[in-house]
Amino acid sequence: MANITKKVSWSSRADESGAAGEGTPLLNGSEQPRLSRQQSEGGSIFQIGRLSTVDLEEEITSDEDSIKGRPKEIPHNEKLLSLKYESLDYDNIENQLFLEEERRMSYLGFRCLEISRWVVCGWIGFLTGLIACFIDIAVEELAGFKYQVVKENIEKFTEVGGLSISLLLWAVLNAAIVMVGAIIVAYFEPIAAGSGIPQIKCYLNGIKIPRVVRLKTLVVKVCGVICSVVGGLAVGKEGPMIHSGAVVAAGVSQGRSTSLKKDFKIFEYFRRDTEKRDFVSAGAAAGVSAAFGAPVGGVLFSLEEGASFWNQMLTWRIFFASMISTFTLNFFLSIYHKNTGDLSSPGLINFGRFEGDSVAYNLYEIPLFILMGAIGGLLGALFNILNYWLTIFRIRYVHRPCLQVMEAMLVAAVTATVSFTMIYFSNDCQPLGPEHAEEYPLQLFCADGEYNSMATAFFNTPERSVRSLFHNQAGTYNPLTLGLFTLTYFFLACWTYGLAVSAGVFIPSLLIGAAWGRLFGILLAYITPNSAAKWADPGKYALIGAAAQLGGIVRMTLSLTVIMVEATGNVTYGFPIMLVLMTAKIVGDYIVEGLYDIHIKLQSVPFLHWEAPATSHWLTAREVMSSPVTCLNRIEKVGTIVDTLSNTSTKHNGFPVVVQVLGNEEPAKLCGLILRSQLIVLLKHKVFVELARSRLTHRKLQLKDFRDAYPRFPPIQSIHVSQDERECMMDLTEFMNPTPYTVPQETSLPRVFKLFRALGLRHLVVVDDENRVVGLVTRKDLARYHLGKHGLEELQLAQT
Repeated sequence: MANITKKVSWSSRADESGAAGEGTPLLNGSEQPRLSRQQSEGGSIFQIGRLSTVDLEEEITSDEDSIKGRPKEIPHNEKLLSLKYESLDYDNIENQLFLEEERRMSYLGFRCLEISRWVVCGWIGFLTGLIACFIDIAVEELAGFKYQVVKENIEKFTEVGGLSISLLLWAVLNAAIVMVGAIIVAYFEPIAAGSGIPQIKCYLNGIKIPRVVRLKTLVVKVCGVICSVVGGLAVGKEGPMIHSGAVVAAGVSQGRSTSLKKDFKIFEYFRRDTEKRDFVSAGAAAGVSAAFGAPVGGVLFSLEEGASFWNQMLTWRIFFASMISTFTLNFFLSIYHKNTGDLSSPGLINFGRFEGDSVAYNLYEIPLFILMGAIGGLLGALFNILNYWLTIFRIRYVHRPCLQVMEAMLVAAVTATVSFTMIYFSNDCQPLGPEHAEEYPLQLFCADGEYNSMATAFFNTPERSVRSLFHNQAGTYNPLTLGLFTLTYFFLACWTYGLAVSAGVFIPSLLIGAAWGRLFGILLAYITPNSAAKWADPGKYALIGAAAQLGGIVRMTLSLTVIMVEATGNVTYGFPIMLVLMTAKIVGDYIVEGLYDIHIKLQSVPFLHWEAPATSHWLTAREVMSSPVTCLNRIEKVGTIVDTLSNTSTKHNGFPVVVQVLGNEEPAKLCGLILRSQLIVLLKHKVFVELARSRLTHRKLQLKDFRDAYPRFPPIQSIHVSQDERECMMDLTEFMNPTPYTVPQETSLPRVFKLFRALGLRHLVVVDDENRVVGLVTRKDLARYHLGKHGLEELQLAQT
């Protein structure tokens, strides 16, 4: 069995930023409970993967024989945690270098930094809007050319016979275009697959996902989503805009491109996780704004998925980036459509305005809306369950790039075949009036002056199909057409999500919901008296159904409500949409988690929710911490530091710094915390005590040296330290954080969790009454707690 961690990872590759030969082992609660200590001058080495939750000890001990007999390769399990993923260092390291730089900076310097932040956010919004404009124009031109060719071919062979040639042409075109998009994703940048929203959710949650904000990822994402949409897959181009905006933000805010090895020597102050993550939040918001024309929804999306330690000025900057993104897209699209100055299309998808009688709704319709929310929750749960098992199948059997490309081509060909078959056998003919909004009306076997209504749903881009379901007049679709379309498109969208292509699930969800929502409105008109049929406007119920289906799949509430309200351009539906989304989430969560959360778990990511479990108050920090801890002395031997960092059994990223009182045999007391990345930079520049004393003109290390190495710090194996240098000493006083966050060992788990999440910590030191280090709480320690006793049980079940 191949290494399952490579199959499960988003990129399907080992982390290139890691050490040579380093795999991506999985972390779970089943590691051996008896750990051997390896003493060193710097402290004791410990296994960070130890699960110290008390209620697991007996179970692990009782199953000791079965544990010893387990294979070295751990089978895939959604409860495992991958060592591949690290946390962001969001908390500032307030060491002496940092404080000295801050003290030297004048008030004018701080004001210039604040202005620079606004400038960067402006650039993020502008470039994200340009990318969205490019994607929209490319999709419209290429899809228009494809549909025109297929339409002419179908009309030609409708009269003379031989429509099988038209079917073959449609399937081959779709498969060829999708093949290009799948190849560049599967072979060049697998992290660009999907919408990218789960990865950005993890990044905003505080997790460093390898290669997620690279320039190469952006290029592949943009080209891939164009191919996916033009290739006729059941996907949308809006979701990937969130990922694209985040990549733009990560690149612009650093003032350089590590991929192109080009440094513009600007924005150097922002080269740290603290600043970079804030800008990525602005980029994600700008992507939402460009996709849906919803600046406020973009801000709320970043706030909902990000951390709670925001300030007012940051929120304003994110809103500024969102507005710039919307305006940029709107302006350039108005030029493209030869209507310069008409800023009425603020996003990639324009739902159109709901005006007139269709806007109104009555009090007695609210129970109907809640019912539709429940239906959306049930259908969304079914969608997520089917996609979950399909993803498990792909993890096990379709993990090679060539197989991924072949599967994408197969889905594209099947989609075209199903679409053609549905259109061919449909007898739903509608009159082609002068006010028709169909982009590519297809007559097929309908009479002159009529068009095939089924073709309107399939023979178009998903965005145009959604808009036609919202605004076409009553009677445009018959119930059979909508029912068959909902059923087929539901399974096609479920099969499509998770392919090795860049694509989003927002628009397919909206399209499915709009179809069954319009069907719901038509059925209401049938069963109600003629006098009451006016309120059952099918377009209105299509909107409610779209919100219900989308909410049932992705389970977003606050941000999605505002996005839908802004996209419709009418606040009248705010309350119904809110009720529908809340109902869909409640019903769906009772069955299964949201789609993004499912895929995050499948990648074994240590994702932390906002609150600790409600039943965790009886646990304390002592039960969840990792212990014993690898500590370093304030003045440490270089050889000890190198050995500690080179230890392949542990990949710690934070080390408490302790000081031993002379003449006192008691354990050392905490005096600071230092990161692996800092130690690597110190070793690279050979900041040793003996060398500093011997050189009269020794250059003092500055924060710029740490920022220049960010974010791709070299592995310890690439740093050469001679035998003589190993005997030197290193003074960590100037570089460590002298005031790390600590908690007593009796602190309750909910309090530890709240402190860890609210401050965006990576390491939380646990101390005793004498300020001695007794343990360390990390993200994986808190994430492992959520496994409970079931982590081991599911692992054993997976092996059987």
